[in-house]
Formats: sequence, C-alpha cells, structure tokens
Amino acid sequence: MYKRTTLLLGTALTSTAFAGDLDVKIEVPLLTVAAYHKPYVAIWIEGQDQRFVRNLAVWHQLKSKGNEGDKYLKDLRQWWRKSGRDLQMPVDGLSGATRAPGTHTISFNGTKAGLNDLPAGEYQLVVEAAREAGGRELVRVPFQWPARSAKTTQAKGDAELGEIALTVKP
Repeated sequence: MYKRTTLLLGTALTSTAFAGDLDVKIEVPLLTVAAYHKPYVAIWIEGQDQRFVRNLAVWHQLKSKGNEGDKYLKDLRQWWRKSGRDLQMPVDGLSGATRAPGTHTISFNGTKAGLNDLPAGEYQLVVEAAREAGGRELVRVPFQWPARSAKTTQAKGDAELGEIALTVKP
C-alpha cells in the first residue's frame, strides 16, 4: 500500500510540472470591401511536423436556418482537412460565434483545454481565417511547451488576419 501511494503522489507532481496556459490575441482587420462578412476562424495546435495535435477554437455562424453556416466550415481548408470534417458542430467549449473586426483575446487554461497532457516539445499555434466572398489566410506561431517562463511570440497576416500574439505561461 505504501509503494502505491508514493507512485500516485509522484504522478500527481509530474503532471503539475507541465501545467501551463495559453493566451491568444487575434486581430481581425476591418476590410474595405463591398460586402463584408465576418470571417470564420479556426485555432489549433500542430507539432513541428505539421501534424494535428489539438483544436482550441472555431468561430463560425452559429444561428442560421438549417445550420446553413456549417457548410462554409469547409472554407477553412487546412483545418477542415486536418480535423474539421471529423467534428459534429457545435462542439461545447470549442465552437463559438464569428467575431467583428478588432482585437480578440482568448485564454486557454492548460488543464481545461487538455494542454497539460502534451509532451514537452516544439509546437505551432495555427490560426486560419476564411470569409464568404473573401479571401483565406493561415498564420503559424511557433512555441515551446511547457514554458519555463512567460513568453510571447508574434506573427502577422497579410489580409484576412492581422497580428497574432501567443503568450505561453508556466
């Protein structure tokens, strides 16, 4: 009994050592176009080899007749191919409404978002945006997991996405 208790305590301490959080700041630029539609956005994590690891968020049109907005999820081409087609929307804690132009910050608690079971290593945060009657864009932000200290990394899109900032916290 004593050995088993020690093993469980050791496991708990190990998982706590990998605790951490992610803060993602996404700029959705205001585009001067004839018919502006809010972009669909997918946010996920990939390994260094660009293999899908975990979904973090999907912004899309939630309330539409007959879930018509779901058919445009395919326009998020990279996300759709990697994991989107396997999901049944809406997904609790993952899907949400599209966002207006501006800067939006989303925080992901490592425990609740399932990040704490990620093995230590190099990853990429991937943000993809697509607009109806508009363009598409994908931005990758590299990061190290777990973080030893808080670190912010940035990347910038060219049209559909503005600045993407990722802060990884221990």
